[in-house]
Amino acid sequence: MTPSPASVLARVALSSALVLGTFVSGLGTAAAQAASVRPATWGQCAADVLAGLPPSVTPEERARLTCAVQDVPVDHSRPYGEKTGIFMIKRAANDPSRRIGSIFLNPGGPGLSGVLHGALVKNYLHATVLDRFDVIGFDPRGVARSNPMRCFRTKEEADAVNQGRSPLPRTEEEISSSIRQAKLYTDYCKVNAGPLLNHMSTEAVARDLDIMRESIGEKQLNFVGFSYGTVIGSTYANIFPHRVRAMVLDGNVDAPLRLTNGEENDRQSARGFEIAFDAMLKRCDSVGVAKCAFAGDARSKFEAMRKALAAGPVTLPDGSKVALATLIGRVYGDLYAPSRFGTLAAWLQSVHNALNPSAALALQSTVEPPPPLANQNDRLDIAPQSGTPYTADDSFYGVNCTDKPYLRTNRFWAQTASKWEQESPTFGRYQAASGLMTCPTWPTNNPDRWIGPWDRPTKNPIVLVGNYYDPATQYLFAQRMAKQLGNARLISVDAFGHCILGRSAGTDTAVAKYLLDLTPPADGAVFQPNEQPFA
Repeated sequence: MTPSPASVLARVALSSALVLGTFVSGLGTAAAQAASVRPATWGQCAADVLAGLPPSVTPEERARLTCAVQDVPVDHSRPYGEKTGIFMIKRAANDPSRRIGSIFLNPGGPGLSGVLHGALVKNYLHATVLDRFDVIGFDPRGVARSNPMRCFRTKEEADAVNQGRSPLPRTEEEISSSIRQAKLYTDYCKVNAGPLLNHMSTEAVARDLDIMRESIGEKQLNFVGFSYGTVIGSTYANIFPHRVRAMVLDGNVDAPLRLTNGEENDRQSARGFEIAFDAMLKRCDSVGVAKCAFAGDARSKFEAMRKALAAGPVTLPDGSKVALATLIGRVYGDLYAPSRFGTLAAWLQSVHNALNPSAALALQSTVEPPPPLANQNDRLDIAPQSGTPYTADDSFYGVNCTDKPYLRTNRFWAQTASKWEQESPTFGRYQAASGLMTCPTWPTNNPDRWIGPWDRPTKNPIVLVGNYYDPATQYLFAQRMAKQLGNARLISVDAFGHCILGRSAGTDTAVAKYLLDLTPPADGAVFQPNEQPFA
Protein backbone atom coordinates (compact mmCIF):
# COMPACT_ATOMS: atom_id res chain seq x y z
CA MET A 1 0.00 0.00 0.00
CA THR A 2 1.30 3.44 -0.89
CA PRO A 3 1.78 5.47 2.29
CA SER A 4 0.06 8.84 2.57
CA PRO A 5 2.10 12.05 2.67
CA ALA A 6 0.97 12.62 6.26
CA SER A 7 2.14 9.23 7.47
CA VAL A 8 5.48 9.59 5.75
CA LEU A 9 5.94 13.08 7.18
CA ALA A 10 5.13 11.83 10.67
CA ARG A 11 7.72 9.06 10.46
CA VAL A 12 10.49 11.33 9.27
CA ALA A 13 9.76 14.45 11.28
CA LEU A 14 12.64 13.70 13.61
CA SER A 15 14.95 12.19 11.01
CA SER A 16 17.56 14.46 9.55
CA ALA A 17 18.13 11.96 6.74
CA LEU A 18 14.96 12.98 4.92
CA VAL A 19 14.80 16.58 6.00
CA LEU A 20 16.83 19.41 4.55
CA GLY A 21 19.51 20.04 7.13
CA THR A 22 19.48 19.42 10.84
CA PHE A 23 17.31 20.57 13.70
CA VAL A 24 20.12 22.19 15.64
CA SER A 25 22.13 25.28 15.03
CA GLY A 26 25.46 24.63 13.39
CA LEU A 27 27.10 27.55 15.17
CA GLY A 28 28.57 27.62 18.63
CA THR A 29 28.57 30.91 20.49
CA ALA A 30 32.25 30.55 21.33
CA ALA A 31 33.29 30.06 17.72
CA ALA A 32 30.94 32.63 16.22
CA GLN A 33 32.26 36.17 16.08
CA ALA A 34 35.58 35.48 17.79
CA ALA A 35 37.47 37.67 15.33
CA SER A 36 37.82 41.39 15.93
CA VAL A 37 35.43 43.62 14.00
CA ARG A 38 36.74 46.31 11.70
CA PRO A 39 35.00 49.69 12.22
CA ALA A 40 32.69 50.64 9.36
CA THR A 41 34.16 53.15 6.92
CA TRP A 42 31.43 55.44 5.61
CA GLY A 43 31.85 57.38 2.40
CA GLN A 44 30.01 58.82 -0.56
CA CYS A 45 27.60 56.36 -2.15
CA ALA A 46 28.53 55.20 -5.63
CA ALA A 47 26.83 56.88 -8.56
CA ASP A 48 24.93 53.73 -9.53
CA VAL A 49 23.49 53.47 -6.02
CA LEU A 50 22.17 57.03 -6.11
CA ALA A 51 20.96 56.63 -9.69
CA GLY A 52 18.79 53.73 -8.60
CA LEU A 53 16.84 55.85 -6.11
CA PRO A 54 13.47 57.28 -7.19
CA PRO A 55 12.97 61.03 -7.76
CA SER A 56 11.07 61.22 -4.46
CA VAL A 57 14.43 60.98 -2.69
CA THR A 58 15.15 64.71 -2.74
CA PRO A 59 18.60 66.28 -3.10
CA GLU A 60 18.43 67.17 0.60
CA GLU A 61 17.75 63.54 1.49
CA ARG A 62 20.48 62.30 -0.85
CA ALA A 63 22.97 64.56 0.91
CA ARG A 64 22.28 62.67 4.14
CA LEU A 65 23.22 59.30 2.61
CA THR A 66 26.56 57.57 3.00
CA CYS A 67 27.54 53.99 2.18
CA ALA A 68 29.87 51.31 3.51
CA VAL A 69 30.69 47.64 3.04
CA GLN A 70 31.27 45.53 6.14
CA ASP A 71 33.16 42.25 5.93
CA VAL A 72 31.64 39.25 7.71
CA PRO A 73 32.63 35.57 7.72
CA VAL A 74 31.01 33.42 5.06
CA ASP A 75 30.82 30.74 7.75
CA HIS A 76 30.42 32.16 11.25
CA SER A 77 31.79 28.96 12.78
CA ARG A 78 35.07 29.92 11.08
CA PRO A 79 35.41 33.61 11.98
CA TYR A 80 38.93 33.85 10.54
CA GLY A 81 37.98 32.17 7.27
CA GLU A 82 36.68 33.51 3.97
CA LYS A 83 34.82 36.84 4.14
CA THR A 84 31.88 38.30 2.26
CA GLY A 85 30.81 41.95 2.14
CA ILE A 86 27.54 43.39 3.46
CA PHE A 87 26.48 46.61 1.74
CA MET A 88 25.05 49.29 4.04
CA ILE A 89 23.47 52.69 3.38
CA LYS A 90 23.04 55.23 6.18
CA ARG A 91 20.63 58.15 6.41
CA ALA A 92 22.07 60.57 8.98
CA ALA A 93 19.86 61.89 11.78
CA ASN A 94 18.26 65.29 11.19
CA ASP A 95 19.55 66.58 14.55
CA PRO A 96 22.99 65.06 15.20
CA SER A 97 23.39 67.01 18.45
CA ARG A 98 20.48 65.04 19.97
CA ARG A 99 21.27 61.73 18.30
CA ILE A 100 20.35 58.62 20.32
CA GLY A 101 21.96 56.06 18.04
CA SER A 102 21.31 54.06 14.88
CA ILE A 103 18.40 51.93 13.73
CA PHE A 104 19.04 49.02 11.40
CA LEU A 105 16.19 48.35 8.99
CA ASN A 106 15.30 45.32 6.87
CA PRO A 107 12.38 45.24 4.38
CA GLY A 108 11.99 41.46 4.18
CA GLY A 109 11.67 39.24 1.15
CA PRO A 110 13.74 37.27 1.70
CA GLY A 111 15.85 38.77 -1.01
CA LEU A 112 14.77 42.39 -0.88
CA SER A 113 17.49 45.04 -0.93
CA GLY A 114 17.54 47.36 2.06
CA VAL A 115 19.02 50.22 0.07
CA LEU A 116 15.74 51.68 -1.16
CA HIS A 117 14.02 51.35 2.21
CA GLY A 118 17.00 52.95 3.90
CA ALA A 119 16.78 55.93 1.56
CA LEU A 120 12.98 56.15 1.82
CA VAL A 121 12.75 55.59 5.56
CA LYS A 122 10.74 58.79 6.04
CA ASN A 123 7.85 56.86 4.46
CA TYR A 124 7.91 54.35 7.31
CA LEU A 125 9.15 56.01 10.50
CA HIS A 126 7.88 59.10 12.34
CA ALA A 127 9.77 62.36 11.80
CA THR A 128 10.74 62.51 15.47
CA VAL A 129 12.58 59.21 15.06
CA LEU A 130 14.48 60.50 12.04
CA ASP A 131 15.50 63.58 14.01
CA ARG A 132 17.37 61.51 16.57
CA PHE A 133 18.49 58.31 14.87
CA ASP A 134 20.68 57.43 11.96
CA VAL A 135 18.90 54.76 9.93
CA ILE A 136 20.92 52.03 8.24
CA GLY A 137 19.50 49.88 5.47
CA PHE A 138 21.50 46.88 4.30
CA ASP A 139 21.51 44.16 1.68
CA PRO A 140 21.72 40.84 3.53
CA ARG A 141 24.30 38.32 2.42
CA GLY A 142 23.68 37.03 -1.08
CA VAL A 143 21.31 39.90 -1.93
CA ALA A 144 21.80 42.68 -4.48
CA ARG A 145 25.06 44.51 -3.63
CA SER A 146 26.12 42.01 -0.95
CA ASN A 147 27.79 39.39 -3.14
CA PRO A 148 24.54 38.28 -4.83
CA MET A 149 24.01 34.53 -4.88
CA ARG A 150 23.33 33.61 -8.50
CA CYS A 151 22.35 30.23 -9.83
CA PHE A 152 22.81 31.16 -13.49
CA ARG A 153 25.56 32.73 -15.54
CA THR A 154 23.36 34.05 -18.33
CA LYS A 155 19.83 35.19 -18.97
CA GLU A 156 19.47 32.41 -21.53
CA GLU A 157 20.18 29.76 -18.90
CA ALA A 158 17.56 31.23 -16.58
CA ASP A 159 14.98 31.50 -19.35
CA ALA A 160 15.52 27.90 -20.42
CA VAL A 161 15.04 26.59 -16.89
CA ASN A 162 12.02 28.73 -16.04
CA GLN A 163 10.24 28.24 -19.35
CA GLY A 164 8.94 24.81 -18.42
CA ARG A 165 7.81 25.77 -14.94
CA SER A 166 4.19 26.69 -14.30
CA PRO A 167 3.14 29.08 -11.52
CA LEU A 168 -0.01 26.96 -11.13
CA PRO A 169 0.67 23.34 -12.17
CA ARG A 170 -2.64 21.53 -12.59
CA THR A 171 -2.32 18.87 -15.28
CA GLU A 172 -0.03 15.84 -15.01
CA GLU A 173 2.15 17.30 -17.75
CA GLU A 174 2.42 20.70 -16.01
CA ILE A 175 3.22 19.05 -12.69
CA SER A 176 5.89 16.72 -14.06
CA SER A 177 7.46 19.50 -16.12
CA SER A 178 7.49 21.92 -13.19
CA ILE A 179 9.05 19.36 -10.84
CA ARG A 180 11.66 18.51 -13.47
CA GLN A 181 12.53 22.16 -14.02
CA ALA A 182 12.63 22.85 -10.28
CA LYS A 183 15.20 20.08 -9.95
CA LEU A 184 17.16 21.54 -12.86
CA TYR A 185 17.05 24.93 -11.15
CA THR A 186 18.55 23.55 -7.96
CA ASP A 187 21.17 21.70 -10.02
CA TYR A 188 22.23 25.04 -11.51
CA CYS A 189 22.40 26.50 -8.01
CA LYS A 190 24.68 23.68 -6.88
CA VAL A 191 27.08 24.42 -9.73
CA ASN A 192 27.02 28.22 -9.79
CA ALA A 193 25.96 29.65 -6.41
CA GLY A 194 29.39 29.54 -4.80
CA PRO A 195 30.42 29.37 -1.14
CA LEU A 196 27.39 31.28 0.16
CA LEU A 197 25.10 28.42 -0.87
CA ASN A 198 25.57 26.62 2.44
CA HIS A 199 25.44 29.80 4.52
CA MET A 200 22.26 31.68 3.59
CA SER A 201 20.33 31.03 6.79
CA THR A 202 18.61 33.69 8.85
CA GLU A 203 20.91 32.73 11.71
CA ALA A 204 23.88 33.75 9.55
CA VAL A 205 22.16 37.06 8.73
CA ALA A 206 21.48 37.71 12.43
CA ARG A 207 25.15 37.16 13.22
CA ASP A 208 26.08 39.48 10.34
CA LEU A 209 23.78 42.07 11.92
CA ASP A 210 25.61 41.80 15.22
CA ILE A 211 28.91 42.43 13.45
CA MET A 212 27.38 45.47 11.74
CA ARG A 213 26.19 46.74 15.13
CA GLU A 214 29.68 46.41 16.55
CA SER A 215 31.22 47.98 13.44
CA ILE A 216 29.38 51.26 14.09
CA GLY A 217 30.43 51.31 17.74
CA GLU A 218 27.05 50.73 19.36
CA LYS A 219 26.69 48.47 22.39
CA GLN A 220 23.05 47.65 21.74
CA LEU A 221 20.92 47.14 18.64
CA ASN A 222 17.92 49.11 17.48
CA PHE A 223 16.11 47.25 14.71
CA VAL A 224 12.98 47.62 12.59
CA GLY A 225 12.07 44.60 10.49
CA PHE A 226 9.25 44.06 8.02
CA SER A 227 7.85 40.67 6.95
CA TYR A 228 10.77 38.23 6.63
CA GLY A 229 12.78 40.92 8.43
CA THR A 230 10.82 39.94 11.54
CA VAL A 231 12.51 36.53 11.40
CA ILE A 232 15.89 38.26 11.36
CA GLY A 233 14.83 40.32 14.38
CA SER A 234 13.36 37.50 16.43
CA THR A 235 16.38 35.31 15.67
CA TYR A 236 18.80 38.06 16.72
CA ALA A 237 16.83 38.71 19.90
CA ASN A 238 17.21 35.10 20.95
CA ILE A 239 20.88 34.71 20.04
CA PHE A 240 21.85 38.07 21.56
CA PRO A 241 19.02 39.08 23.95
CA HIS A 242 21.31 41.24 26.10
CA ARG A 243 22.32 43.31 23.07
CA VAL A 244 18.81 44.47 22.14
CA ARG A 245 17.82 48.03 23.06
CA ALA A 246 14.66 48.37 20.94
CA MET A 247 13.11 46.19 18.26
CA VAL A 248 9.97 46.71 16.15
CA LEU A 249 8.71 43.81 14.03
CA ASP A 250 5.93 44.61 11.51
CA GLY A 251 4.16 41.85 9.58
CA ASN A 252 5.29 38.94 11.72
CA VAL A 253 6.28 35.52 10.48
CA ASP A 254 5.78 32.63 12.90
CA ALA A 255 9.52 32.01 13.19
CA PRO A 256 9.41 28.73 15.16
CA LEU A 257 6.97 27.27 12.63
CA ARG A 258 8.99 28.47 9.64
CA LEU A 259 12.26 27.09 11.00
CA THR A 260 10.90 23.64 11.92
CA ASN A 261 8.23 22.74 9.33
CA GLY A 262 8.41 24.34 5.90
CA GLU A 263 5.37 22.51 4.55
CA GLU A 264 3.06 23.52 7.39
CA ASN A 265 4.39 27.07 7.29
CA ASP A 266 3.49 27.36 3.61
CA ARG A 267 0.07 25.77 4.07
CA GLN A 268 -0.78 28.32 6.73
CA SER A 269 0.57 31.11 4.54
CA ALA A 270 -1.91 30.13 1.83
CA ARG A 271 -4.68 30.31 4.43
CA GLY A 272 -3.59 33.84 5.28
CA PHE A 273 -4.11 34.96 1.70
CA GLU A 274 -7.47 33.21 1.60
CA ILE A 275 -8.61 34.97 4.79
CA ALA A 276 -7.47 38.38 3.53
CA PHE A 277 -9.10 37.95 0.12
CA ASP A 278 -12.38 36.84 1.64
CA ALA A 279 -12.36 39.95 3.85
CA MET A 280 -11.60 42.13 0.83
CA LEU A 281 -14.55 40.70 -1.13
CA LYS A 282 -16.86 41.26 1.84
CA ARG A 283 -15.62 44.83 2.18
CA CYS A 284 -16.20 45.33 -1.55
CA ASP A 285 -19.82 44.23 -1.26
CA SER A 286 -20.35 46.37 1.83
CA VAL A 287 -19.23 49.62 0.13
CA GLY A 288 -21.20 48.95 -3.05
CA VAL A 289 -20.51 49.26 -6.75
CA ALA A 290 -19.97 53.03 -6.60
CA LYS A 291 -16.72 52.44 -4.68
CA CYS A 292 -15.92 48.86 -5.67
CA ALA A 293 -16.64 47.89 -9.26
CA PHE A 294 -16.74 44.18 -8.41
CA ALA A 295 -19.47 44.57 -5.77
CA GLY A 296 -22.67 42.55 -5.98
CA ASP A 297 -22.16 39.06 -4.57
CA ALA A 298 -18.45 39.38 -5.24
CA ARG A 299 -17.60 35.96 -3.80
CA SER A 300 -20.03 34.13 -6.10
CA LYS A 301 -18.79 36.05 -9.12
CA PHE A 302 -15.21 35.19 -8.30
CA GLU A 303 -15.98 31.50 -7.75
CA ALA A 304 -17.71 31.36 -11.13
CA MET A 305 -14.77 33.18 -12.72
CA ARG A 306 -12.26 30.78 -11.24
CA LYS A 307 -14.26 27.78 -12.42
CA ALA A 308 -14.60 29.18 -15.94
CA LEU A 309 -10.90 30.00 -16.25
CA ALA A 310 -9.99 26.50 -15.08
CA ALA A 311 -11.47 25.34 -18.39
CA GLY A 312 -9.43 27.83 -20.42
CA PRO A 313 -8.38 31.49 -20.71
CA VAL A 314 -10.59 34.39 -21.67
CA THR A 315 -9.70 37.23 -24.05
CA LEU A 316 -10.22 40.81 -22.87
CA PRO A 317 -11.25 43.65 -25.21
CA ASP A 318 -7.63 44.71 -25.69
CA GLY A 319 -6.70 41.24 -26.94
CA SER A 320 -4.87 40.13 -23.82
CA LYS A 321 -5.59 36.69 -22.44
CA VAL A 322 -6.35 35.96 -18.80
CA ALA A 323 -5.67 32.42 -17.62
CA LEU A 324 -6.39 31.01 -14.18
CA ALA A 325 -2.77 31.52 -13.15
CA THR A 326 -2.99 35.14 -14.32
CA LEU A 327 -6.06 35.71 -12.19
CA ILE A 328 -4.64 34.17 -9.03
CA GLY A 329 -1.23 35.78 -9.46
CA ARG A 330 -2.79 39.23 -9.89
CA VAL A 331 -4.98 38.89 -6.79
CA TYR A 332 -2.11 37.43 -4.77
CA GLY A 333 0.15 40.38 -5.53
CA ASP A 334 -2.42 43.14 -5.13
CA LEU A 335 -3.53 41.95 -1.70
CA TYR A 336 -0.24 43.33 -0.39
CA ALA A 337 -1.31 46.93 -1.04
CA PRO A 338 -4.83 48.22 -0.18
CA SER A 339 -4.20 51.18 -2.48
CA ARG A 340 -4.54 48.70 -5.35
CA PHE A 341 -7.86 47.24 -4.28
CA GLY A 342 -9.93 49.65 -6.34
CA THR A 343 -7.98 48.93 -9.51
CA LEU A 344 -8.02 45.21 -8.76
CA ALA A 345 -11.80 45.25 -8.34
CA ALA A 346 -12.24 47.04 -11.66
CA TRP A 347 -9.97 44.52 -13.38
CA LEU A 348 -11.88 41.61 -11.85
CA GLN A 349 -15.10 43.12 -13.14
CA SER A 350 -13.60 43.44 -16.64
CA VAL A 351 -12.70 39.73 -16.55
CA HIS A 352 -16.21 38.92 -15.33
CA ASN A 353 -17.66 40.96 -18.19
CA ALA A 354 -15.51 39.12 -20.73
CA LEU A 355 -16.80 35.81 -19.39
CA ASN A 356 -20.40 37.11 -19.36
CA PRO A 357 -20.77 39.39 -22.42
CA SER A 358 -24.50 39.89 -21.97
CA ALA A 359 -23.92 41.32 -18.50
CA ALA A 360 -20.98 43.49 -19.49
CA LEU A 361 -22.55 46.88 -18.97
CA ALA A 362 -20.59 48.37 -16.11
CA LEU A 363 -17.15 48.32 -17.71
CA GLN A 364 -16.47 48.30 -21.43
CA SER A 365 -12.72 48.79 -21.32
CA THR A 366 -9.88 46.72 -19.97
CA VAL A 367 -8.27 47.98 -16.79
CA GLU A 368 -4.50 48.00 -17.10
CA PRO A 369 -2.77 46.28 -14.20
CA PRO A 370 -0.37 48.40 -12.15
CA PRO A 371 3.32 47.49 -12.16
CA PRO A 372 4.19 44.41 -10.11
CA LEU A 373 5.26 44.62 -6.50
CA ALA A 374 8.91 43.61 -6.81
CA ASN A 375 9.37 40.27 -5.07
CA GLN A 376 6.58 41.05 -2.62
CA ASN A 377 4.31 38.30 -3.90
CA ASP A 378 6.59 35.67 -2.35
CA ARG A 379 7.41 34.14 -5.71
CA LEU A 380 10.67 33.37 -7.46
CA ASP A 381 12.01 36.64 -8.83
CA ILE A 382 14.19 35.62 -11.76
CA ALA A 383 13.60 38.43 -14.21
CA PRO A 384 16.97 39.41 -15.70
CA GLN A 385 17.45 42.89 -17.02
CA SER A 386 18.14 43.49 -20.72
CA GLY A 387 21.27 41.92 -22.08
CA THR A 388 22.82 38.51 -21.74
CA PRO A 389 24.35 38.66 -18.23
CA TYR A 390 22.20 37.24 -15.47
CA THR A 391 21.73 40.18 -13.13
CA ALA A 392 19.07 38.87 -10.74
CA ASP A 393 19.92 36.90 -7.63
CA ASP A 394 18.50 33.73 -6.16
CA SER A 395 18.55 34.68 -2.51
CA PHE A 396 14.80 34.11 -2.17
CA TYR A 397 15.21 30.36 -2.42
CA GLY A 398 18.70 30.55 -0.97
CA VAL A 399 17.22 31.72 2.34
CA ASN A 400 13.90 29.88 2.26
CA CYS A 401 15.31 26.49 1.32
CA THR A 402 18.02 26.82 3.96
CA ASP A 403 15.66 27.95 6.71
CA LYS A 404 12.61 25.80 6.05
CA PRO A 405 12.90 22.00 6.32
CA TYR A 406 10.89 20.00 3.79
CA LEU A 407 10.71 16.34 2.86
CA ARG A 408 13.60 15.53 0.52
CA THR A 409 11.24 14.29 -2.18
CA ASN A 410 8.55 15.66 -4.52
CA ARG A 411 6.81 12.30 -4.60
CA PHE A 412 3.72 13.61 -2.82
CA TRP A 413 3.62 17.10 -4.31
CA ALA A 414 0.43 16.56 -6.36
CA GLN A 415 -1.45 15.08 -3.40
CA THR A 416 -0.34 17.88 -1.09
CA ALA A 417 -1.23 20.59 -3.61
CA SER A 418 -4.71 19.11 -4.04
CA LYS A 419 -5.21 19.04 -0.28
CA TRP A 420 -4.11 22.66 0.05
CA GLU A 421 -6.41 23.61 -2.81
CA GLN A 422 -9.37 22.14 -0.93
CA GLU A 423 -8.47 24.15 2.19
CA SER A 424 -7.52 27.33 0.32
CA PRO A 425 -9.28 27.14 -3.07
CA THR A 426 -7.73 30.28 -4.55
CA PHE A 427 -4.18 30.22 -3.23
CA GLY A 428 -3.39 26.68 -2.02
CA ARG A 429 -1.99 25.25 -5.25
CA TYR A 430 -0.32 28.55 -6.15
CA GLN A 431 1.53 28.57 -2.83
CA ALA A 432 2.51 24.92 -3.22
CA ALA A 433 4.29 25.71 -6.50
CA SER A 434 6.93 27.71 -4.62
CA GLY A 435 9.06 26.30 -1.79
CA LEU A 436 7.24 22.98 -1.52
CA MET A 437 8.29 22.20 -5.09
CA THR A 438 11.77 23.73 -5.12
CA CYS A 439 13.29 23.14 -1.71
CA PRO A 440 13.22 19.31 -1.55
CA THR A 441 16.17 19.17 -3.95
CA TRP A 442 18.00 22.24 -2.64
CA PRO A 443 21.70 21.32 -2.50
CA THR A 444 22.47 22.42 1.06
CA ASN A 445 24.25 20.25 3.58
CA ASN A 446 23.71 20.75 7.33
CA PRO A 447 22.65 24.41 7.19
CA ASP A 448 23.31 26.64 10.20
CA ARG A 449 19.62 26.98 10.96
CA TRP A 450 18.44 28.50 14.26
CA ILE A 451 15.46 26.62 15.69
CA GLY A 452 15.38 28.06 19.18
CA PRO A 453 15.03 28.78 21.95
CA TRP A 454 12.62 31.62 21.15
CA ASP A 455 11.72 32.78 24.65
CA ARG A 456 14.91 34.45 25.84
CA PRO A 457 13.79 37.73 27.44
CA THR A 458 15.13 41.08 26.33
CA LYS A 459 15.43 43.96 28.81
CA ASN A 460 12.83 46.02 26.94
CA PRO A 461 9.77 44.51 25.27
CA ILE A 462 9.98 43.76 21.56
CA VAL A 463 7.11 45.59 19.85
CA LEU A 464 5.17 43.47 17.36
CA VAL A 465 2.76 44.99 14.84
CA GLY A 466 0.04 42.95 13.15
CA ASN A 467 -2.71 43.82 10.68
CA TYR A 468 -6.00 41.98 11.05
CA TYR A 469 -6.08 41.23 7.30
CA ASP A 470 -2.42 40.89 6.39
CA PRO A 471 -2.29 38.32 3.56
CA ALA A 472 1.36 37.27 3.67
CA THR A 473 1.77 37.14 7.45
CA GLN A 474 -1.65 36.52 8.89
CA TYR A 475 -2.60 38.16 12.18
CA LEU A 476 -2.50 34.79 13.94
CA PHE A 477 1.27 34.74 13.41
CA ALA A 478 1.70 38.01 15.30
CA GLN A 479 -0.44 36.68 18.14
CA ARG A 480 1.68 33.55 18.34
CA MET A 481 4.96 35.47 18.35
CA ALA A 482 3.67 37.71 21.15
CA LYS A 483 3.33 34.55 23.26
CA GLN A 484 6.46 32.77 22.05
CA LEU A 485 8.98 35.59 22.46
CA GLY A 486 10.36 36.11 25.95
CA ASN A 487 9.24 39.75 26.29
CA ALA A 488 6.93 41.22 23.66
CA ARG A 489 4.08 43.69 23.27
CA LEU A 490 1.57 43.45 20.39
CA ILE A 491 0.08 46.39 18.50
CA SER A 492 -2.99 45.35 16.47
CA VAL A 493 -4.21 47.34 13.48
CA ASP A 494 -7.65 47.05 11.89
CA ALA A 495 -6.13 47.15 8.44
CA PHE A 496 -5.63 45.33 5.17
CA GLY A 497 -2.34 44.86 3.37
CA HIS A 498 1.08 43.56 4.27
CA CYS A 499 2.77 45.57 7.06
CA ILE A 500 1.52 48.96 8.24
CA LEU A 501 4.28 51.33 9.40
CA GLY A 502 3.85 54.60 7.54
CA ARG A 503 0.14 53.92 6.91
CA SER A 504 -1.26 54.33 10.42
CA ALA A 505 -0.64 57.55 12.34
CA GLY A 506 -1.55 55.99 15.69
CA THR A 507 0.78 53.06 15.15
CA ASP A 508 3.60 55.31 13.95
CA THR A 509 3.27 57.52 17.04
CA ALA A 510 3.29 54.56 19.42
CA VAL A 511 6.33 53.07 17.69
CA ALA A 512 8.14 56.43 17.78
CA LYS A 513 7.55 56.81 21.52
CA TYR A 514 8.94 53.33 22.06
CA LEU A 515 12.04 53.90 19.92
CA LEU A 516 12.76 57.28 21.48
CA ASP A 517 12.23 56.67 25.20
CA LEU A 518 11.56 52.91 25.40
CA THR A 519 7.94 53.34 26.49
CA PRO A 520 6.11 50.30 25.09
CA PRO A 521 2.53 50.54 23.82
CA ALA A 522 -0.29 49.56 26.13
CA ASP A 523 -1.35 45.93 26.26
CA GLY A 524 -4.09 45.30 23.72
CA ALA A 525 -3.49 48.53 21.79
CA VAL A 526 -5.55 48.66 18.58
CA PHE A 527 -5.11 51.34 15.92
CA GLN A 528 -6.72 52.27 12.62
CA PRO A 529 -4.99 52.78 9.27
CA ASN A 530 -4.87 56.24 7.76
CA GLU A 531 -7.20 55.03 5.03
CA GLN A 532 -9.41 51.99 4.59
CA PRO A 533 -9.68 50.33 1.17
CA PHE A 534 -12.33 51.59 -1.26
CA ALA A 535 -12.53 54.87 0.70
